[in-house]
Amino acid sequence: MNIKNFITASFIFTCSGIFAQNITEQDLQEIRGSLARDAATKAIQNILTNDKDLKANALNWDLQGKIDHYFKYRVNVKGITNQYSSGRCWMFTSMNVLRPLVMEKYNLEQFDFSHNYLYFWDIFEKSNLFLENIIATTGKPMDDRTVTEYFKSPVGDGGVWNLYYNAAQKYGVVPQDVMPETAHSNNTSQMVSLINEKLRQGGYSLREMAQNGKKNKDLRNEKKEILKDVYRMLSLCLGEPPTEFTWRYKDKAGNIKELAGYTPLRFYREITPADYSPDNYIMLMNDPTREYYRTYEIQNYRNTHEGINWIYLNLPNEDIKAAALKSIKNNEAMYASCDVGKQFNRTSGILDPGMYDYESLLGIKLNMDKKARILTRQSGSSHAMTLIGCDTDEKDRPVKWEFENSWGAASGHNGYLTFTDRWFDEYMFRLVVHKKYLDEKAIQALKTQPVQLPVWDYMY
Repeated sequence: MNIKNFITASFIFTCSGIFAQNITEQDLQEIRGSLARDAATKAIQNILTNDKDLKANALNWDLQGKIDHYFKYRVNVKGITNQYSSGRCWMFTSMNVLRPLVMEKYNLEQFDFSHNYLYFWDIFEKSNLFLENIIATTGKPMDDRTVTEYFKSPVGDGGVWNLYYNAAQKYGVVPQDVMPETAHSNNTSQMVSLINEKLRQGGYSLREMAQNGKKNKDLRNEKKEILKDVYRMLSLCLGEPPTEFTWRYKDKAGNIKELAGYTPLRFYREITPADYSPDNYIMLMNDPTREYYRTYEIQNYRNTHEGINWIYLNLPNEDIKAAALKSIKNNEAMYASCDVGKQFNRTSGILDPGMYDYESLLGIKLNMDKKARILTRQSGSSHAMTLIGCDTDEKDRPVKWEFENSWGAASGHNGYLTFTDRWFDEYMFRLVVHKKYLDEKAIQALKTQPVQLPVWDYMY
């Protein structure tokens, strides 16, 4: 270090010491003195020291009974799915959007897809992508941020709509009866943990091989051996996916019918809209931290190596609501995701920004806006559900909305959730809607070159 840099560094260190400040006795006295010791404070203290449930004590009574579960516009859906203890909400939601089409096509009273089938291929393909990413980064040090990010979580249950599209386009889908759920598809944590251990072991081995001068051909032969183990683990826990199946079902009229000799891809193509692709179904995002009317792409956020990345169009909430309402009025459900844990009354199945009044309970201010919550990691999308309903006022402006959830019929309001338009503004993040429901400004914005975002971006 030259003398100039040394002096500069010393000055910075000295100044930081000057301006840094410990809590002094005077500070402590002031802070202690700020606590009111009146009867109301004492009463709250008595309650909270004897009851650990802050949420229950903050429930805003003024809202109870004020929000109902009736909707002027509602997509014709039937039946509630259950993802149990798995992170497959994005897959359930993507399939729930298509489920009414299948029921209509085959005249069914009820229907569900095999989430287990597609989950098998999702984890298998994510494993391959992880190993390919490791091979591609063997020239980087182990503590490189990209390498670290890959090893932090090789595979997981989570995802968004493009992952469903990628996997279904490649492997197809099957009815639930063809490949039912298993104990591990409904409770994924232990299986995924062991697969990740195997992948980390394999990824580390691939890096060592590269450092020892092995060629890409050798690395990919080793990759194939690792994938054989992953396939075995998935097959033992989930069952082996069918390559061909026969599906027998009973329609509403009581007729027993049969689809014989079908492949999963054939079934997928027959039940999926002809224009079902990222060219027509657009992921919309409300992210106030970034420029609106721009497209963004999350680098390497996909499951299949050859698949599409996560791409979205960032729009103001009002534009998103307008498109969503058009879709609902046309009886088309949508993939949507939000921060479901915020201001959610699980008993009533209602979400509203004022559902829990922590400010009154604790005598403090909690007033961050959506942008601040995102940037400070206080809020972000945590769950995907199917957007199916909207209630409007006399001027046809949205008042509240409805989700079809995938937590079973006993959760929320018979499996559905109602959220106010105010909650939409604060905690909704994205939905997938057909581009025919977008206005011209949004259509033009789709033509912009996507801004590239790293996979560790704060929103994801």
